[in-house]
Amino acid sequence: MTPIPFKGILFDLDGTLVDNMMVHHRAWQRKLGDLGLDYTLDRVKAEIHGVNTEILERLFGDRFSPDERLRISREKEEAYREIFAPDLAANTVSGALDFIKQAYALDVPMAIGTAGPEENAFFVIDALDIRSMLGHVVHSGMVTNGKPDPEVFRQAADGISVPLEDCLIFEDSVTGARAANNAGCPVVVLTTTHEREEFAELNVAAFREDFRGLTVERQPEGGFLLAQ
Repeated sequence: MTPIPFKGILFDLDGTLVDNMMVHHRAWQRKLGDLGLDYTLDRVKAEIHGVNTEILERLFGDRFSPDERLRISREKEEAYREIFAPDLAANTVSGALDFIKQAYALDVPMAIGTAGPEENAFFVIDALDIRSMLGHVVHSGMVTNGKPDPEVFRQAADGISVPLEDCLIFEDSVTGARAANNAGCPVVVLTTTHEREEFAELNVAAFREDFRGLTVERQPEGGFLLAQ
């Protein structure tokens, strides 16, 4: 891997720090079935990404009112947390916590930019015990435009007072990597959810199975370097 210079790190959450995307996919498949859409798990995996209310509006148009879309979203996320809670620790992406602790020890500014709702974000963050290491957390309730719009990463960078173009982003989804490209940031893709071939049209700085072997080095002239 070619070393990557940066001044701050922005992490996606689901699929990046915890390997939980199949739980989300199963929860969506079940909920869509309740609503009359018979999606295969593969189709859910390929098509259902982003902010829940935007997904519902895209799929169902004006069938549901804004309040109904919020209720459906809450029901889906409550089911996800109930299903995932017993398995969260075992499904932390290998090396993620050690990497965050290493970066924190070097005073690297770090933030989360997730398409998930607030309850899910802090459900994972607090289970991993990393809230005190993060300078900012941006969730779906804070953004107007979901990924691949880079708004979530722009807010995350602003929250740690680092110019967006100086941030390194860790992502797992094609939509998230596209948001990183749209933000003008280097992106490291964790292949927990998608195959490398699915990112063929995107600019990806590096692909990783997990965080093991990654190191952060402080640069004499300022900033940091991601290496292995």
